Amino acid sequence: MKGLLQRVRSARVDAEGVTVGAIDQGLLVLVGVEPQDTQASADKLLHKLLNYRVFSDADGKMNLSLSDVGGGLLLVSQFTLAADTKSGMRPSFSKAAPPALGAELFEYLASKAKSSHPTVETGQFGADMQVHLINDGPVTFLLES
Repeated sequence: MKGLLQRVRSARVDAEGVTVGAIDQGLLVLVGVEPQDTQASADKLLHKLLNYRVFSDADGKMNLSLSDVGGGLLLVSQFTLAADTKSGMRPSFSKAAPPALGAELFEYLASKAKSSHPTVETGQFGADMQVHLINDGPVTFLLES
């Protein structure tokens, strides 16, 4: 399971012209699910998301986690993160999980996140979404579990 996290000042995701998820300061995470992923993969990714130290402390060093700062978490499914881009000029999506597994694990991740963190929002799985963000830093990391 892959999570492309971006530290944001704010972010929102719209589907069909309607805002379906929005946060202020926190993390926007684009989530890619691969065929070998399991609930254990989702648990590991969530632990990293909540505890990865990407926020600045009083000395300006990245020593604080999302849990430390109490920021929002916006999870957005993005199957293109699992693309194979090693050859050719067109991505292959053979490494992405089938939609049913992707939906199941994304919903599991979102549910676990909501029970573990006070502010969690999500996009809409499988929808054509528009993601708006103000990246803070910019700070972007690819996490894999």
